[in-house]
Amino acid sequence: MTTIQILPHPDYCPNGKEIQAQRGTTICEALLEHNINIEHACEMSCACTTCHVIVREGFKSLNELEELEEDLLDRAWGLEPNSRLSCQAIIAGEPLVIQIPRYTVNHAKENH
Repeated sequence: MTTIQILPHPDYCPNGKEIQAQRGTTICEALLEHNINIEHACEMSCACTTCHVIVREGFKSLNELEELEEDLLDRAWGLEPNSRLSCQAIIAGEPLVIQIPRYTVNHAKENH
């Protein structure tokens, strides 16, 4: 099991949380399994940026970014060099510290 520390987010986990996740699962799956209901509008098919997270520690332990994920991340709100789409970031053995950005681009939810 891998430890993931989620930094406080006013909507998803106001006090922050530490969870245990299976190696080989995605960050998004791990969050959802622990009732941290991060947005994932495309149902984890790598077609949007709603599950964007910033990996504060352990970034290099994750699988490499594929071209499609890199292209989508360019559209993510609050993009940083250590940003990932949580639906594509596969957990290895190293502990992670992640931050869920305050905002997301979700056209289905924004009354467009």
